[in-house]
Amino acid sequence: MTHENAGHYAAKHPKGAKYNPQVAESIKQKTSAGKIACAAAHKIADDFDMAPAKVGVNIDLLEIRLSKCQLGLFGYGKQKKIKPAISISPELEKAIKESVVEGCISCTDCWEAAIKAGCSKLDVSGACETLKIKISPCQLGAF
Repeated sequence: MTHENAGHYAAKHPKGAKYNPQVAESIKQKTSAGKIACAAAHKIADDFDMAPAKVGVNIDLLEIRLSKCQLGLFGYGKQKKIKPAISISPELEKAIKESVVEGCISCTDCWEAAIKAGCSKLDVSGACETLKIKISPCQLGAF
């Protein structure tokens, strides 16, 4: 969603879409100032044994904003979290490039690349920035 559409997250979904009341309650408990952190949303997905995308739909339907992306892509205010990598290990570059499709790598594949290369998720996003590889789509549906 563009910044002009911020606060109208439910509009991304079909009219009449409903949220899961139990998931919604968990989301509300982890929300502060109208925002929920990416890590908290993923924890809810784990707790309910559901795909992060389904939690993301619930978050959208509640008109709650996602923050503090674990890849550093959004939700840090004016402080930009992602920093281009100065150097990229051969293992990380290989793990990233194996998953690139049409110049993009998914959030899920970034997480897997971090595991394969034994590095942080922020290291992966920094490497993607340096390699000019776009990260999309988000597991929670933010982008």
